[in-house]
Amino acid sequence: MHDQALRDRLVEHSLAGRYNAFVRAGLLAAIVGAVLFGVVLSGESAARGWQAFLVNWLFFTGLAGGSIALTAVHKIANAKWSGLILRFGQAAAAFLPVSLIGLVLIFTVGYQPIYGHMQEQLPLLQPGKAVWLSHGFMFGRLLVVLTLLFGLGWALIRADLTHDLYLARGKVDERRRRLYQSWTAGFDGSPAARQRQHRKVNRLAAMFAPAYAFGFTLIAFDMIMALQPHWSSNLLGGFYFMGSFLGAHMLLALTMLYGEQQTGIHDLISPKQRHDLGKLCFGFTVFWAYLMWSQFLVIWYGNLPEETGFVFSRLWGPWRPVGAAVFLGMFLVPFAGLLGVAPKKGRRTLALFAGISLAALWLERYLLVIPSVTSEHGPSFGLPELAATLTFIGLFLCCYGLFARTFPMVSPRLAEITLDREAHHAQVPNIGEHEEGPGDYVTEEIIEKDKHGH
Repeated sequence: MHDQALRDRLVEHSLAGRYNAFVRAGLLAAIVGAVLFGVVLSGESAARGWQAFLVNWLFFTGLAGGSIALTAVHKIANAKWSGLILRFGQAAAAFLPVSLIGLVLIFTVGYQPIYGHMQEQLPLLQPGKAVWLSHGFMFGRLLVVLTLLFGLGWALIRADLTHDLYLARGKVDERRRRLYQSWTAGFDGSPAARQRQHRKVNRLAAMFAPAYAFGFTLIAFDMIMALQPHWSSNLLGGFYFMGSFLGAHMLLALTMLYGEQQTGIHDLISPKQRHDLGKLCFGFTVFWAYLMWSQFLVIWYGNLPEETGFVFSRLWGPWRPVGAAVFLGMFLVPFAGLLGVAPKKGRRTLALFAGISLAALWLERYLLVIPSVTSEHGPSFGLPELAATLTFIGLFLCCYGLFARTFPMVSPRLAEITLDREAHHAQVPNIGEHEEGPGDYVTEEIIEKDKHGH
């Protein structure tokens, strides 16, 4: 499908979103949260404030990194169905600079409240492990690895944006036009240039996927497992980065449902596309449960005190309600809710279960961190946790909204591929799709109606 009128219309859609609610609500939440966080740090709950800061850093950094990994996987798999919605996930990459700043804060002013107890245990550890967990070595490797990882991720997003910036450069204000021209220097839109750019995107995607697994495994080992240095689990890295990958899918479901209204493409995002995304959300929910059970079963069966203590402290006693909430919200509720076809296709049901899963993922990060560092006898949710969470939510929304205001939020070239395939399936229904009918696809009539702005 190479209709110039359709392409022009898609370019207009890509630039239509203002995301005022994201920017304004995010700015307000960030300011209020930062003020409250300052109050917390000046009082007796400063340690709890920094510990909640780490929980939120792990959660939002995971969403940002997982969203880029989602893009990388779609590029590697040459996915065609997600052309209209993929950019809604890519916008989360704008949070990565905040993640790096947060990392520096954790290992400077926040180091003692978070890692102070670990430093006291270093003399009791093996010499090699003590060196590995030393402040300078830990901070240095995390800073280097995450800077390289985030740089690679941003390079992937930028490469994927290039062709869209080229198409949109004549329809934006002067400030953005200069930015677009700078980013597309050397790209002339010719078939040869598009092919080179396509190969570049695929190379970067193939590089980012294993780098993501390595970098986020390092985060899990150094920022979760090191908090309880006598405990170790080889599976924790995979558990963390795949949990973040699941969270990225749930986040994409929510940002897609919001973004389709902002950009005016709600009629072009079909029940079939929501169904495909819902199937991925469901599948990775099951995979999260598989990883959780795999880790639990080995620890339970081995019954070694240095291993069981980590699990026991989180699933029994005062922490048991939090552990139960994580299991319900991460697995049982999304599994039951997204098991059928209709809930995956429905906007409200998909948003409901995606929101529940993300809330439970935050609780899971809380459960992984806080029992290892807190001086309290059980979970505490008060001003320290509220202040850190509000700050991070606000910063994440601001970064996302600023990305959406600056760059095209729909890729015309990818959207054309998706629409072409859907229009074909609508004309020849039930080709290998027993769960879809003609009404679940974007038809030629819908495309023509949108193309002419009616």
